Amino acid sequence: MVANNPTTGRTRHTLSVLVEDIEGITSRVAALFTRRGYNLVSIVSARTETPGINRFTIVVDADDVVIEQVTKQLNKIIPVLKVVELEQETSVARAIMLVKVAANNENRAQLVSAVDIFRARIIDVAPESVIVEATGTPKKLKALLNVLEPFGIRELVQSGHVALGRGPKAMAPSKLH
Repeated sequence: MVANNPTTGRTRHTLSVLVEDIEGITSRVAALFTRRGYNLVSIVSARTETPGINRFTIVVDADDVVIEQVTKQLNKIIPVLKVVELEQETSVARAIMLVKVAANNENRAQLVSAVDIFRARIIDVAPESVIVEATGTPKKLKALLNVLEPFGIRELVQSGHVALGRGPKAMAPSKLH
């Protein structure tokens, strides 16, 4: 997935990387970015539908030359099976965010309405706060934060992106067919 990053002036790229599920693979992939000085925005690793295979979703701020270098370097790591750059138009990407927001009896109904507008959900309620869970694109999550800000954000955590290509084609490596 490619998007311009106004903060850095570089382009944001999303790579989907299939790897063998072996000890230390996450360290090896992360070390590649550290050694080369690449600007790693987020990295998420999780199991796939195939036992023994994990998928990394890696978001990088870089120009096209650096993305080509990253892809070549990833392909040199032996347990890497396949690297694909996901284009914004042909893929779906989401992140999850948990936000602890100040809430009391006077503003709780208004807060619930705001959360509902964003199709988020309240997953924990305490006397003086609620925890909101939201998934979506960076724009959606930022817009939700802007709405929640006046209530008082006490804590925030956000995951990196996970992404898949649209349509029926799967990203199975050739050695699995």
